Amino acid sequence: MKPRGRSWRGLARAVLLSVAAAIPLATAQPQAPAGRAFSLDDLARIRTVTDPAISPDGAWVSYTVTTIDTTRDRGQSDIWMTSWDGSRTVRLTSSPESDHGAEWSPDGRWLAFLSDRGDPHESDQLWLLDRAGGEAERLTKFSGGVDDFVWAPDGKRLALVVEDPERDTVTADTGAAKEKRPVPIVLDRFQFKEDESGYLDQRRKHLYVFDLTSRRAEQLTSGDHDEQLPSWSPDGSTIAFVTKRGPDPDRTDNWDIYTIAAAPGGTERQLTTYEGADAEPDLGSRPDWSPDGKLIAYVQGGPPKLIEYGVPHLAVVPADGGPARLPAPALDRWVKEPHWSGGDNLVFLLEDDRNVHLARVAAGGGSVERVVTGRRVISDIATGPDNHLAVLAATPDAPAEVFAVESNGTLRALTHQNDAWLREISLASTDEISFRSRDGAQINGLLVKPPGWTAGKRYPTVLRIHGGPVLEVENEFNEQWQWLASRGYVVTTVNPRGSSGRGEKFASAIYADWGHKDAEDVLAAVEYAVREGIADPERLGIGGWSYGGMLTNYVIAQDHRFKAAISGAGISNILAGYGTDQYIREYETELGLPWKQTKVWLKLSFPFLHADRIVTPTLFLCGERDFNVPLLNSEQMYQALRSLGRETELVIYPGEYHAIRRPSFVRDRLERYAEWYDKFLK
Repeated sequence: MKPRGRSWRGLARAVLLSVAAAIPLATAQPQAPAGRAFSLDDLARIRTVTDPAISPDGAWVSYTVTTIDTTRDRGQSDIWMTSWDGSRTVRLTSSPESDHGAEWSPDGRWLAFLSDRGDPHESDQLWLLDRAGGEAERLTKFSGGVDDFVWAPDGKRLALVVEDPERDTVTADTGAAKEKRPVPIVLDRFQFKEDESGYLDQRRKHLYVFDLTSRRAEQLTSGDHDEQLPSWSPDGSTIAFVTKRGPDPDRTDNWDIYTIAAAPGGTERQLTTYEGADAEPDLGSRPDWSPDGKLIAYVQGGPPKLIEYGVPHLAVVPADGGPARLPAPALDRWVKEPHWSGGDNLVFLLEDDRNVHLARVAAGGGSVERVVTGRRVISDIATGPDNHLAVLAATPDAPAEVFAVESNGTLRALTHQNDAWLREISLASTDEISFRSRDGAQINGLLVKPPGWTAGKRYPTVLRIHGGPVLEVENEFNEQWQWLASRGYVVTTVNPRGSSGRGEKFASAIYADWGHKDAEDVLAAVEYAVREGIADPERLGIGGWSYGGMLTNYVIAQDHRFKAAISGAGISNILAGYGTDQYIREYETELGLPWKQTKVWLKLSFPFLHADRIVTPTLFLCGERDFNVPLLNSEQMYQALRSLGRETELVIYPGEYHAIRRPSFVRDRLERYAEWYDKFLK
């Protein structure tokens, strides 16, 4: 789950469901496993591929490969490149630290990238690598690190996003030696905390221009606001960027696109005026200039009142000012990452019911063409000369790799980082399922069957619920599902109302009413699997992380069919969230102020206030430093069940945030999942 943008929240209320099957799953013969089962040792063999970028001559594609360093118990990434025809692959960096996010210089000679090599604060700095060979050179030494960068068209400058330096220690002279001592944390911001960033002081992120000849950086912007996602105009004179302005930017999500001359002392100019988010940084979509420099494409957020439930739209605004227009205003699906391609066309990512497609539309408006479809998730786009397109794509059977997009819409693999170990194992198969919820609404999901699955046999079955709630389970590789299936479990996972991928009405159905429709929908998935003869009704488990953990709490507080539950980083006492997590704007927009709308807050705090109704053995887990859904929420539920004498455990991961990243902890969590389910379902 990604912090903000699409939040963790949701609620559940148990109900009796009437469902109708839509897709039969049975086959006549057992499946014959082709290799060994997926194991936790395979976690260290998965290579995560990201950041594709096409060279200016179209001959190469660079990308990042992240592996697990088991000795240091951390991820480690390097820069690679593969020729466009796929005949050559070269590893460009071999640092023990993490190199990532490479971008080609306009002449194709250099690759700039971010790395924390040798930085005392482990902050990313900008590095430069000659494609012809030799050692990479460190260009910056900002104490706050470099968050983002982009090349100028002349290849002589780069725009940087740099965070102000930390000011959390003072140097004290003790006589014998000087030592650094912490200073009090003084907070005066409306939003004063954020997961992984910690407590938010007055430090901000600002734009700089770095000159390669002089090796000097000059600051372009300042003030009590952040600037993000810089983008150069084709002539190199202007930089577009995204920022929130106004008397208190913390109180809104009203991001706007501004431009500024690419030299100190330039005047900022506001381009977008929509009351909601324009090019919200959480969506990761950099504003993209048209080749002639006249237009800027971006993603415009949904209605502000709907917060993350609102569907964003593709938008185009004149670079010289004027009203924005929406090329596909009727498109009721989440979109991301627009790029100019082939003249006046935009290519972009289109999320649609468990899949993410590559799509195209004319910037002036027209019908949306799905260029690359199928049961896959495309997560990144790279554009190049001569209409070259490369994408990062994953399927249920393989982690993401880089593919070239052929003119007929087919994909040609350019990277093969995971081919070797995938040939060794027998993966669980993943089927799409559809069924009816209590009120007749069609709900879609996925059902993962263990290797060697036999039709007519009932299996212990685990319902896994996604985070968000405005996210979706998708047709991509999932180690958790594969691990549980390798242990003999059927895994059912579903997109209840509140999820994305089915339009704004579907997502907003749980607005300020968490746990009504979404609870009916997830329980419908279990009843579907039971009715189809797949799930053993006496061996059912449930669990999830973030919103998935929260919804788990609501379900087990009102439904006793599950024999084991796992609640990761969830919340049940909603009142405890106000002021202790990072969602202050979302709370006040959707639920109102707790001292004015107390009944709503108490209604949504049902699992904690009625914890005595929970009888399901429940494992709670959370990161110690989680500011997204803080540890106190899991502690409260654990304490309540322990007070009641229920079977329960609490696992805390030291130093971890909402996303558990330390490889040994990732492995530990999956081990505990299987052990807890095994204890009660086998």
